[in-house]
Amino acid sequence: MKTKLGNFIIDSPKRLGLPINVYCGLPITGASVHDLVTDSNIQFKTTMALQKRYNAPFVLTAMDLSAESEAFGCQIRLTEDEIPTVIGRLVKTKAEVEALQEPTPGDKRTQVHLETAKKIVSSGDHPITLGCMIGPFSLAGRLFGVSEALELTLTDPELTTLLLEKATRFLIKYAQAFKQIGIDGLIIAEPAAGLLSPRSLAVFSSPYVKSIVDAVQEENFSVILHNCGARINHLAMVLEAGPEIFHFSTPMDIPAALRQVDGKVILCGNLDPTSVFYNGTPDEVYEKATQLLSDTLPYRNYIISSGCDLPPGTPLANLDAFYKAINSSLDF
Repeated sequence: MKTKLGNFIIDSPKRLGLPINVYCGLPITGASVHDLVTDSNIQFKTTMALQKRYNAPFVLTAMDLSAESEAFGCQIRLTEDEIPTVIGRLVKTKAEVEALQEPTPGDKRTQVHLETAKKIVSSGDHPITLGCMIGPFSLAGRLFGVSEALELTLTDPELTTLLLEKATRFLIKYAQAFKQIGIDGLIIAEPAAGLLSPRSLAVFSSPYVKSIVDAVQEENFSVILHNCGARINHLAMVLEAGPEIFHFSTPMDIPAALRQVDGKVILCGNLDPTSVFYNGTPDEVYEKATQLLSDTLPYRNYIISSGCDLPPGTPLANLDAFYKAINSSLDF
């Protein structure tokens, strides 16, 4: 399906960038990570501060992949300066999975991200706006335990399916809640699916992501599927999920992937968020971004990006260098 966002990307005469970078804006606002994930006003101000600095074509809500788990009832570790994480396992047995109650969009901190999206849209001063949420298998892994969920796909596929169905029903409603706000699209982050074999990914991730895509994607609303663990041998199975746009991290060979996909399928990625953006120097970021832009110059269906969300404390000077590389690159 061609979408408004897909057409914008393909038709752009200039190279585009889509770093997942909301936490990078905290030094501008002086807020903490805790503030950003618990207060929509702070998240909105931080997001728009980055937009003012870079005048980028995209503005995002924060990638906070514990919010959906917390809504289900998981215990969350919240600190001042680290992205929230899930503590322990919420469900361990078939009886507990069967009894698991599906939350409502807006429960717990999911409300923060929905309210942030509303504030961005209501501001009237924004480019393309994208929300962020977790994917089905990754949510199941946080509820059941990641290693345990991987093992469960082999030992009890039926229970895995039950857990995935509950996760997916909630995520469809959450995606619809984002869509109703009036944003342009949604990034679905499915990192745990990259730990599956290609065959298992085709069974336990892509069909459930596709259920979300089928429920919300249309001309004016795009889905971007993010899988930071996928490699080239996963590519065909990831594509089965059905969105128009896919976002990958460093394990994916982007030039090779671009050679394999139809020119209407859009790929994003994949500068390493830690070794390049967090630990690198501005010169190193500029050099690596420039090289990747050069390697992908023939492809209008490519957007350079960080491979995953940039961690808190990533130097703004490195993000400056990233955008400098884009602005200095050759146009199509």
